[in-house]
Amino acid sequence: MKINTTINNFLDYSTHIRGYSTFTIQKYRNTLKHFQNKMNPKTLEDFNNPTIIRSFFFNGRMKRKWSSGTYLTYLGALSVFVSWCITNGFIQAKENEVKKIEKPKLEKRIPPKLSKQQAMKILESIFNYPYAYRYLRYRNHAIFATFLFAGLRRSELIRLKMTDVDLENMTLHIRQGKGKKDRMIPMSFTLTQILLDYLKERKRLLKTCPEFFASMNRNLGITTHGLKHMVNTFRKVTGLKFHLHQLRHTFATLMLEGGCDIYSLSRMMGHSDIKTTTIYLRASAEHLRGEMRKHPLNHIG
Repeated sequence: MKINTTINNFLDYSTHIRGYSTFTIQKYRNTLKHFQNKMNPKTLEDFNNPTIIRSFFFNGRMKRKWSSGTYLTYLGALSVFVSWCITNGFIQAKENEVKKIEKPKLEKRIPPKLSKQQAMKILESIFNYPYAYRYLRYRNHAIFATFLFAGLRRSELIRLKMTDVDLENMTLHIRQGKGKKDRMIPMSFTLTQILLDYLKERKRLLKTCPEFFASMNRNLGITTHGLKHMVNTFRKVTGLKFHLHQLRHTFATLMLEGGCDIYSLSRMMGHSDIKTTTIYLRASAEHLRGEMRKHPLNHIG
């Protein structure tokens, strides 16, 4: 079987049988394409050839300066593909050689986040921007407020439906987030009011699409491209080099600084392991400073 045909079959299997997210499928596709471009495999067996595999990862680490995260992403994706090929008889081997590749220690970096003042600057700039249409003012303000007040991932916001937003009970229902998990996120009064203002504009323009955040020109949900355009626009306006996932990090850090306990934050973030949430403790100097004030000897003298 030809290499490209096998890869397409693997991606279809991962999508329709395993039910992996679009992000995961794209990660698999990019990894396999990159491996083909750099190593020029002649047969599927080359994907499980120890010499070729080691050369691929050595060059990536030494010449292309891959981070540990990038290295592990490629390693995981390639390993899944090879295992699938062996299971289905496309590669004649007893062992997956990719699994024998050494793994670098993952760097423990503090998640990039914005300060409270920077987050407020973004929201104010978005609301006061000179839009050509009033709808855009309220929709864009609501989108960025949802990121900063609820910590959604980009894909979760795009998939958010009208039926997922319960303004009466001030709750967001995230359906099938990362890891195929549902979760409920309580909304603050501020976010609820911002979303109510947006819904008035949405109703005025007769938007009836099931997606909560609708496009300006079409009766369809906002797209990844649309969000990217918004980010680029307001990066220039505010002078802040932020990205959408940074807003999620900002939400988590500000929640800790406000006194939220780590368990509740983990539930709201949709983390499978609370250890993932604890990285935000390192990102919040203010939270740690507050904890240090509890030292019993602070009042001596």
